[in-house]
Amino acid sequence: MWGATSQPADSYYEVRPECTDVPKTRFKIKPGKTLSARKWQATFTSEGYLDIGKTLSRIQRGGIHPSIRGEVWEFLLGCYDPKSTFDEREQLRQHRRKQYYQWKNECHEMFPVVGSGKFITAPVITEDGQPIQDPLVLQETNSGLSASSSSEIVKELASHGPLDKKVIQWMLTLHQIGLDVVRTDRTLVFYEKQENLSKLWDILAVYAWIDTDVGYCQGMSDLCSPMIILLDDEADAFWCFERLMRRLRGNFRCTESSVGVEAQLSNLASITQVIDPKLHQHLETLGGGDYLFAFRMLMVLFRREFSFCDSLYLWEMMWALEYDPDLFSLYEEAELVGDKADGSKAKAKSVRQCGKFERENMKNKGKNSEAPLPISVFLVASVLKDKSSKLLQEARGLDDVVKVSLMS
Repeated sequence: MWGATSQPADSYYEVRPECTDVPKTRFKIKPGKTLSARKWQATFTSEGYLDIGKTLSRIQRGGIHPSIRGEVWEFLLGCYDPKSTFDEREQLRQHRRKQYYQWKNECHEMFPVVGSGKFITAPVITEDGQPIQDPLVLQETNSGLSASSSSEIVKELASHGPLDKKVIQWMLTLHQIGLDVVRTDRTLVFYEKQENLSKLWDILAVYAWIDTDVGYCQGMSDLCSPMIILLDDEADAFWCFERLMRRLRGNFRCTESSVGVEAQLSNLASITQVIDPKLHQHLETLGGGDYLFAFRMLMVLFRREFSFCDSLYLWEMMWALEYDPDLFSLYEEAELVGDKADGSKAKAKSVRQCGKFERENMKNKGKNSEAPLPISVFLVASVLKDKSSKLLQEARGLDDVVKVSLMS
């Protein structure tokens, strides 16, 4: 039970005492507005069916109480069908855990550091798949690997014979994942524990193995980190991250000519040009007409721009607004326990069960054949519009644009 005297939201994500320059959260737990554990539990029937429509407006008004954030996110991201029972969800959860640990075991067989409680931050193979012989390379990784265990890994890799292209590509990403892991949310007490760093590395390593199209890209650790903190079971955290990546993987898909997020930047430029032509012209004068200054904001959903707590609040607000009750069936048809992907549970989409932004998209569907833009693009546009006067007066370079945009 919680009320006006409940602990501050920041206290759920403890910051290391020596980190004195970490921004304080602006998110407040508001009794009567924030979705509480009691209100959340009251939305389930005795069998476990969830009336998610009741929760969306509350999340939009006041966010989710940190104590239940992980389990609510699993629904917002489409991990579970609100029309499922407690038993069906538990069955699916166990099925997914088994699948994750099978993948993790595959990775461990190829590279024994996966699942060892350690991780690497230096390359272990060359571009052509040859093991790097110097065991000191691994000694310098801060992962706790000794010279002897480093030598054993090199011998193990060499004993496999020539590696195929997919394995080489995967192994080449492992040290980059490690480098990003040690930089991710390093101000939080949670990541003082080696086991939590290793868990983040393991999940990202497994994801890079199964997503052969995108693999691992810098920034994914920022998206995965909250899942580790909010969900106790590593497999549950993996599946929550995997569902988030289904929304965002296009941001990380690169071709020889473009990066996935560029289309969003182009749309952001078009929107700003319409709502504030003067500001758009000013940004062009500063050399920011391509809006690359907003690249990171859109790529990792403002994780680097806001405090940890505020970024989570922002995410759940966006997901509640964008919520589509068809998410589960869209994501899970081939993965239902017992191969029950026969569409028997499919029903006409209920407007009441949709987020406000998704309802607007449904209304406009006939008017626009293009896929709707994510709400994050409109959010950046609204921030720029809100800060327009300051930007016109104070921004003399693109660094100033970012600073002014993020001022309270």
